[in-house]
Amino acid sequence: MTQDEQKRAVAAAAIQHIPVGSIVGVGTGSTANYFIDELAKIKHKIEGAVASSDATAQRLKSHGIEVLDLNNVTDIPVYVDGADEITQHLHMIKGGGGALTREKIVAAVARRFICITDQTKLVDVLGNFPLPIEVIPMARSYVAREIVLLGGHPALRQGFTTDNGNVILDVHGMQIMNPVELETKLNQITGIVTNGLFARRGANLLLLGTNEGVKTVTL
Repeated sequence: MTQDEQKRAVAAAAIQHIPVGSIVGVGTGSTANYFIDELAKIKHKIEGAVASSDATAQRLKSHGIEVLDLNNVTDIPVYVDGADEITQHLHMIKGGGGALTREKIVAAVARRFICITDQTKLVDVLGNFPLPIEVIPMARSYVAREIVLLGGHPALRQGFTTDNGNVILDVHGMQIMNPVELETKLNQITGIVTNGLFARRGANLLLLGTNEGVKTVTL
């Protein structure tokens, strides 16, 4: 199977985990887009969706799926999203598309997080993919200096502004042996809105696209 075929396969497999009549949390990115296309086939069976980005909201609406404001939602049974990297412990790096803050918010509300990825995203140790960090613009230089003290090499994502009006620092050169600890440390740096480590609230289930088909990984 090609990478795109693996993404389509896990997107289709995720539909089996969507409760009838539920509100679905939907992530951002190429794999999430395949999931949205699959979700459109059962849109009559769900109440609506909460989007993790403006781009996702637009794609959902284009399929006739109602997009709900998270402030008006009290229960999201399932959140479905991809990852840039994921370990067997279901810790992730996310934010390659720049939507990490809203993704983390929707994931926090959801009772279950189902990660859908192709096999290239499964790693032993996080950090080969640069860790995205959303930063308040005026704090960019200060945050970068603090990240250097932690052993990272931050680079401003050029020409990019998040849906929240902030900038992204992509942190290179980190082998993240304890993602929960690093996520906590980064959260304590003033000026960081969110970091792309999803470890304190990792995935509950991984649907992994492989050459042999979709594999299910749980803790």
